[in-house]
Amino acid sequence: MTGDRFLVEGGHPLRGVVTPAGNKNEALPVLAACLLVQGEVVVDNVPRIRDVAALLEGLRHLGVEVALDDHGTARLDATHLKDHDPDPAVMSRLRGSVLLAPGLLARTGRAVLPPPGGDRIGRRRLDTHLLALTGLGARVEPGPALHLTLDSRFHGAEIFLDEASVTATENAVMAAAVGDGTTRILNAASEPHVQGLCHFLNALGARIGGIGTNRLSIEGVRELRPGRHRLGPDHIEIGSFVALAAMTGGDLKIRDVVPDDLRMIRLAYQRLGVETSVEGTTLVVPGPQELRMAVEADGAIPKVDAPWPGFPADLTSLALVLATQSRGTVLIHEKLFESRLFFVDSLIAMGARIVLCDPHRAVVVGPSELRAAPIVSPDIRAGMALIGAALCARGTSVIMNAHQVDRGYQRIDERLLALGARITRETGA
Repeated sequence: MTGDRFLVEGGHPLRGVVTPAGNKNEALPVLAACLLVQGEVVVDNVPRIRDVAALLEGLRHLGVEVALDDHGTARLDATHLKDHDPDPAVMSRLRGSVLLAPGLLARTGRAVLPPPGGDRIGRRRLDTHLLALTGLGARVEPGPALHLTLDSRFHGAEIFLDEASVTATENAVMAAAVGDGTTRILNAASEPHVQGLCHFLNALGARIGGIGTNRLSIEGVRELRPGRHRLGPDHIEIGSFVALAAMTGGDLKIRDVVPDDLRMIRLAYQRLGVETSVEGTTLVVPGPQELRMAVEADGAIPKVDAPWPGFPADLTSLALVLATQSRGTVLIHEKLFESRLFFVDSLIAMGARIVLCDPHRAVVVGPSELRAAPIVSPDIRAGMALIGAALCARGTSVIMNAHQVDRGYQRIDERLLALGARITRETGA
């Protein structure tokens, strides 16, 4: 599977109707949180992607009963949890492996986790996670892996996160939900997937307040009960489809969206010349559009930056490629990861006019006529962005490492083909 590659013929606009998959970044913490429950938990709208498959495999190794059907409904029962040591070979494929810590500590008093794997887009800082978990009563032991212990139960505390880390917030919420007393999490992340996890835990009997803000309050409960939850639509996938439709001159309707989750995405894309509208729960990308970047009121070069509640960092790569097809100049500022923008070398080789100022900033001058090239997908989001570049390019591009895109996007080649793209998958040895 790792030898798969995409062949993409450019020059064909995306047109039609698409429904987004369930939120990948909500699926991982929600599935990990099943460790907190004795009894069956049912999760609907689970995306069938490689990262989810890896996490489910890791949960099975721990003794969790897991079933995922073709309709995206997962049934998990962690009643007979048998281990505190996830399979390192499986966990090394996941950035979110540390999400297993709260459940393992609460149920077994111990967690041994390998270093996070997944995308190589920059350093994966664990300090904020440890700050949250140790503040709630866990202890860290030295060792080549991450060794955590908990004597009895998590205890309530006031936790101020030194960065608004999504995963650290999720870990703190899971731990506090089954702890003794009251916990306040300050400078908490508030992305849609964090909100989804909180709503899921509340459906299981947790008492979490302040959802959607950066101040969460949690009244710990003795135990969580079995329950059911439906994952929300993936706003990152929605933003990806918007960018692909706009840069190819297509017109697209994206159904079953949550409009409030898309406000900053739509605003940032508007700066790049993309107009969208909302009809109920359908996002409309009319086309074709003449893309032209907005100019700041004082004549300054516009920029696209800031993590949530600003523009989502996971859409930075797509925004950069979109900018290559819009008239004007823009500064793309990736504040979180120092390696995410290194894929621009491939775009420059395709004819894009980009100045990589430093590991975090790139200036894009558009529009550029891109030409096909053989390119390698370095991570999930850059892989999707390179598919977008290939859809715009003259000729047929070959994108290696298709498995990277499969980690975050469900059957992306089949879904793009249904929208008019010319994309095929070649399976390697």
